[in-house]
Amino acid sequence: MNAEPTPEPADEPGIRWPVSPPEGYTVDDLFTLPGLPPHTELIDGSLVFAGPRPRFHSLMIDLLVGGLRCWAPGDLKVMREMTVVLDRRNGPEPDVSVVRADSVTGMEQTRFEAGDVVLAVEVVSPDSEARDHDTKPRKYAAAGIPHFWLVEMAEGDQHPVVRTYELDPVTRTYAVTGIHHDKLELSVPFAVGIDITAAALREL
Repeated sequence: MNAEPTPEPADEPGIRWPVSPPEGYTVDDLFTLPGLPPHTELIDGSLVFAGPRPRFHSLMIDLLVGGLRCWAPGDLKVMREMTVVLDRRNGPEPDVSVVRADSVTGMEQTRFEAGDVVLAVEVVSPDSEARDHDTKPRKYAAAGIPHFWLVEMAEGDQHPVVRTYELDPVTRTYAVTGIHHDKLELSVPFAVGIDITAAALREL
């Protein structure tokens, strides 16, 4: 016996989801459409809404932001969850960005340009895995962002694993420079030494 198809859930009263125009959205739309959920991104002209994020995601952002701010030189600033405009149809929101200090304009600033960004960091969540592994790094590299880090939670003791990448200016692709399990120790884009053990994460 065939099961009856499950009906699609009805929209809640009063909620009107935006319908994409035929040519897709632009970054101007991203900043002017009313009622978009927090952390909405624009990828290839489509709006991407953030799903629920695990505790690891939030704590890892805190750990990296705090550590990077301790190590960053004065001409760089560390930002969390700020839109980076790559082009007219792409405005992703890295979990952490390191930007040039002279690109920071004030407390009401909502975006940075790709040319302002020295490092983009993505902490992988279940709903963002494909974008964080493929779509975003390809777009960051094509836009010329020199450094990219990908952060995931290891199985077992659930400690962070940070993969670091540097841009090849000829191919405009990222090359892996290291896989870090206990201490994130690097000399580029500036000297960094951050404890990324499971114990460090639990202390937050």
